[in-house]
Amino acid sequence: MRSSRFWAACFLMGAAALYLRLRGDVDRVPKSEPLSGLSMLIGGWQGREVPLDGYVLDVLGQGVFLNRTYLPVGGGRKGDPQARRYENGPIGLFIGYFPTQRTGQAIHSPQNCLPGAGWNFESKGIAELTDSDGRRYRVGAYLISNGKDRDEVLYWYRSHGRSIASDYAAKWYTLTDSILHNRTDAALIRVITPLQPGETPRDAELRAVSFAEEMNPLLPVYIPD
Repeated sequence: MRSSRFWAACFLMGAAALYLRLRGDVDRVPKSEPLSGLSMLIGGWQGREVPLDGYVLDVLGQGVFLNRTYLPVGGGRKGDPQARRYENGPIGLFIGYFPTQRTGQAIHSPQNCLPGAGWNFESKGIAELTDSDGRRYRVGAYLISNGKDRDEVLYWYRSHGRSIASDYAAKWYTLTDSILHNRTDAALIRVITPLQPGETPRDAELRAVSFAEEMNPLLPVYIPD
């Protein structure tokens, strides 16, 4: 028997799809800078582009996507040696921004995509982040594995200035904001880092958190509040 959360999610997605179809093409899409302008240097990491295959783009749909690997170059946050202790591994950053989620265009949850690529979720939780502006927010934190590989993943939805950890809450905000503000734009942000030899999952999570805290204040220019 399926859980009540499953049926609640189905109801929200169905209600959102029905409402958006009936309402017509009237989405308000605020202006934003291209995602490609996001800094290649974030904290103690230097980025490089990782092109997405054509079939991946077909699956993702009509959004704007950024896919990079950030490699450690030293430095990190000034005056924070504890944070720099964990800046010894690569970071994978994926951002998918959808200016509209009408006519079948919707954000794909990593909880659906990663298992389809052979990854298993070993643990699920919530990480508390405080970015460099002092703002606190919650993101999903997951340990995943594929054979001998183990990665720590943070992901969250960014919707009109909110950082949302829950897939279900993201769907709810899409529905309510479409009614109240004629906006369905939103983004998925995924930060992933592999466990290095001798590391614990907590070490990898702290590295991902350190990167996310540096990056999050940069996003409003590219993902409108």
